[in-house]
Amino acid sequence: MAHIFIIDDSPTDVRVFTTLLEKAGHRVSSAASAEEGIVGVKREHPDLVIMDVIMPGMNGFQATRDLSRDAGTGHIPILIVTTKTMETDRVWGLRQGAKDFLTKPVDAKALLQRIDTLLPG
Repeated sequence: MAHIFIIDDSPTDVRVFTTLLEKAGHRVSSAASAEEGIVGVKREHPDLVIMDVIMPGMNGFQATRDLSRDAGTGHIPILIVTTKTMETDRVWGLRQGAKDFLTKPVDAKALLQRIDTLLPG
């Protein structure tokens, strides 16, 4: 069982991901903004972060960069899950420190497989 932190401003997406992840045996925390998410991740030190990109205020690329470059959270894998579908968005997300990138809507099986691949040992 892993602790997964979701940073997404869509209550619907958070509910869908939380239900899926809890059924798979994971513990889930969430935040509705990038700023709140950074604080939560630094406080809770989850095993993995699911990051949306398009959010008011700070976007997910900026939050990914902040978390991946912080000494206390840089080891936590970040999986970007977004409606942004351009290859340049995927490349940019990975350059900011994300370990993987999926586009919404996400297939549940694919999401769980990616998470299992990214979780530490």
